[in-house]
Amino acid sequence: MAKQKTAFVCNDCGSDYAKWQGQCSDCGAWNTLAEIRLGPAAGGSRGAGRAGGGMGANRAGFAGALAGARILKDIDLDELPRFSSGVGEFDRVLGGGLVPGSAVLVGGNPGAGKSTLLLQTMCHLAADMEALYITGEESLQQVAMRANRLGLPTDKLRMMSETNIETIIAALEEFRPRVVVVDSIQVVHTAELASAPGSVSQVRECAAWLTRFAKQSGTVLVLVGHVTKDGSLAGPKVLEHMIDCSILLEGTDDSRFRTLRGQKNRFGAVNELGVFAMTDRGMREVKNPSAIFLDRSTEPAAGSAVMVVWEGTRPLLVEIQALVDDSALGNPRRVAVGLEQNRLAMLLAVLHRHGGLQVGDQDVFANVVGGVKVLETSADLALLLAIVSSYRDRLLPRDMVIFGEVGLSGEIRPVPSGQERLSEAAKHGFKRAIVPRGNAPKHEIKGMQVIAVAKLSEALDALD
Repeated sequence: MAKQKTAFVCNDCGSDYAKWQGQCSDCGAWNTLAEIRLGPAAGGSRGAGRAGGGMGANRAGFAGALAGARILKDIDLDELPRFSSGVGEFDRVLGGGLVPGSAVLVGGNPGAGKSTLLLQTMCHLAADMEALYITGEESLQQVAMRANRLGLPTDKLRMMSETNIETIIAALEEFRPRVVVVDSIQVVHTAELASAPGSVSQVRECAAWLTRFAKQSGTVLVLVGHVTKDGSLAGPKVLEHMIDCSILLEGTDDSRFRTLRGQKNRFGAVNELGVFAMTDRGMREVKNPSAIFLDRSTEPAAGSAVMVVWEGTRPLLVEIQALVDDSALGNPRRVAVGLEQNRLAMLLAVLHRHGGLQVGDQDVFANVVGGVKVLETSADLALLLAIVSSYRDRLLPRDMVIFGEVGLSGEIRPVPSGQERLSEAAKHGFKRAIVPRGNAPKHEIKGMQVIAVAKLSEALDALD
């Protein structure tokens, strides 16, 4: 009998090693390597190749392998038509709907609403197609209580409480649903591995089994994933290459709004954003997210500006606030919430060099209202003008929007989709805009005065 082969896999990042060591060389974590058993390698092929006629037998066995290859232009795209999930914001993040045979990973913090959103979606899908909801963390009675509390239709959706992957695959092959949800992938395990459920080896093997079934049967697979303490998805190096779409549901405990952001999507735009409101009847779509993020106070205050950011395929109006105050510390603080910390420090240096404003001895705080995380550089100009407004204690016009990227030499660079951003601002009643010169509209926008600037100094002069 051949000796059983083993490997050591890091439970944090998924890196594998031939022998055990105290620290993972890739992620730097200590005591995270776990031993796993590897399956036996397929034997006989090398020996058969050496024996007379072995190579010919192999060629005969693979003679018809190329018969399944097809010309790219001959592939009919109607073979895999999308279908709606019944939730418009969910479809937007997915790129237009669910794709048969795709694997979707939904992650988020505990209590964000992952199970609630998927239970609502599955209850409505079950009215038109075969749907199966597999729960491994809750009992069937707990899920039924939530569905009744939310007032969902419960007469068509099939439920299953199971954590063994072999049993799950057997049930899927028998039932053949069009959509299946596994909540969550971290509790599913296989008896072939000795490691505990949730380890990298278990997550990798179980996700591979489920993804293989989805591709072969055309079933839409939705996996629910946990997040780690730093907010990243558990086992990211393992799952990010297996699935087709990765979605993160974000939200804070003190806010009833949740944002659904696409981080990877093979069938649509990346960084697409969907907004939901958590109510006593479950997750409700927010059709006009700019309205909730622009819920400004009635009393105007210095340091507040409105910017237009681009999220996936649509513009979004968001308020940004800045506070500049005398520092009592030797090293003034630079705090950014919803923005990149290093970019704030860089923009303050540009403001000093090319704007003539010295805030080196001041504490600077920046915040994006509503808990939105702004990842693009179009917020640079709005952030700097908000800082100037707070430092000088001068109000910015409430009917003004600002966007543009700021370079290290003080130039204002254009950003994509400038015309669409201005049109969205005009729909919400804004009358003035400070934009890069490269984003100046070719045709006049009715009711809006557009100030196009090329340098940071020109933008500061426009405030006077």
